[in-house]
Amino acid sequence: MSELPHTQAPALSYAHGTGATALLGDTIGADLDRTVAAWPDREALVDVASGRRWTYAEFAADVDRLARALLASGVAKGDRVGIWAVNCPEWVLVQYATARIGAIMVNINPAYRTHEVKYVLDQAGVSLLFATQRHKTSDYRAMVEQVRGACPKLRETVYFQDASWEQLLARGSSVDDGQLRARAAELSCDDPINIQYTSGTTGFPKGATLSHHNILNNGYFVGELLAYSEQDRICIPVPFYHCFGMVMGNLAATSHGACMVVPAPSFDPAATLEAVQRERCTSLYGVPTMFIAELNLPGFADYDLSTLRTGIMAGSPCPVEVMKRVVAEMHMAEVSICYGMTETSPVSLQTRREDDLEHRTGTVGRVLPHLEVKVVDPVTGVTRPRGVAGELCTRGYSVMLGYWEQPDKTAEAVDAGRWMHTGDLAVMREDGYVEIVGRIKDMIIRGGENIYPREIEEYLYGHPKIRDVQIVGVPHDTWGEEVLACVVPRDPADPPTLEELRSFCEGRLAHYKIPSRLEILDTFPMTVSGKVRKVELRERFGTSG
Repeated sequence: MSELPHTQAPALSYAHGTGATALLGDTIGADLDRTVAAWPDREALVDVASGRRWTYAEFAADVDRLARALLASGVAKGDRVGIWAVNCPEWVLVQYATARIGAIMVNINPAYRTHEVKYVLDQAGVSLLFATQRHKTSDYRAMVEQVRGACPKLRETVYFQDASWEQLLARGSSVDDGQLRARAAELSCDDPINIQYTSGTTGFPKGATLSHHNILNNGYFVGELLAYSEQDRICIPVPFYHCFGMVMGNLAATSHGACMVVPAPSFDPAATLEAVQRERCTSLYGVPTMFIAELNLPGFADYDLSTLRTGIMAGSPCPVEVMKRVVAEMHMAEVSICYGMTETSPVSLQTRREDDLEHRTGTVGRVLPHLEVKVVDPVTGVTRPRGVAGELCTRGYSVMLGYWEQPDKTAEAVDAGRWMHTGDLAVMREDGYVEIVGRIKDMIIRGGENIYPREIEEYLYGHPKIRDVQIVGVPHDTWGEEVLACVVPRDPADPPTLEELRSFCEGRLAHYKIPSRLEILDTFPMTVSGKVRKVELRERFGTSG
């Protein structure tokens, strides 16, 4: 009997990451215990600014001391503990101590101002808040005092480098190790452990709720693809409040016995390169604008960066010339590009150590082990052939539990098949590598920060001189994109100035959301159905700044 003719169907834009290494089924505390048992005397954490250092044994002891203090303070499993702080060792201790006792750590962006922090504290139901006292122009203590009365669930605030921190730690003496072990025995790797707020199209952030299983495995597998071991020392200038810092940085390190190096409280290019040199770091993280700032330092050639071999660049596309210099002049031959989002813990695609320059600059990599990605028709949900653009979706262990107390918003983002819809337009190549080609929604990415225009628009509608406003992202040479406010004034003879607009936003919106450009218009370009054509505004005013 002859065989029926067979035509090869075109390959679909679907990929499943296989791997010889199994997923971790532990809690973060159990994983840390295993690392401490293996390498108790290796350095775990170095804070360059203060000169403080911890071996893994010392780090675990301080984590447990803080965990006991939280138990003594009445923090129960599932209670929300907020952290509103710049990068510092205490941030890392809070991360692991809350995980140790099953409290849910709520990350708050240090750039937030009063109305933003009030919303997060209230929406998450934060009962205990850790905070930096001051940083640069931000007086966190004063802002907490402003919102305290409007946040009835907030019963205590503890400030780092303050008597309140020492007083909290002192309470731990009333709790013994047996009580700490008993709490740990109640925990499951699927318990929620972290809430990270992402800017929302509704004008308010949504709290992506992540489990031990979500973030521990993501940090571990990112580290596996970078070939991390106990010999590695990771310089982390990216903020801890992002997954980039606390997952790809901290959890990738502690799951491999590597060392976390904190170069400065916030990004400083000279402090970053000084930390790499002094601490002989093997890995360096950053968004492209950070690497550009480092490469452009006047004394760049004087730093000894020869210990570097790898690192991560993420947050926005990497220019080819920047990547060439990072590889050649920063010795980062194995540097990796990662793509992800907070809702997926965060990384779902990553380039590999052996990938060529074109793959590292033209794509965001291929799927991680134990995850799935597909590119679908945004309307029908049908998987597209490879080479055809559509919405990127991802599924697997990394997909969040949901948005905190917002099941309706969760259902909009995660479908019945547990696919997370990213909102990004992508093309999957024949070899499985993915290019990001645009955004379905009008998200702006400025220096790695995701900005949703509607939040800014809703705030600016309150300005007395503004009748209508549209926020769009336009190209910028340094930041990738900048925020442009297109305004129809109430009185055409008295339009607002950019200075007035920025002054209205100062202290109320995070600095990266404040418009840096202003265009005054009579009307907006509209579609037949009455929607503003933002694409036309971008085209009209999109000259690079």
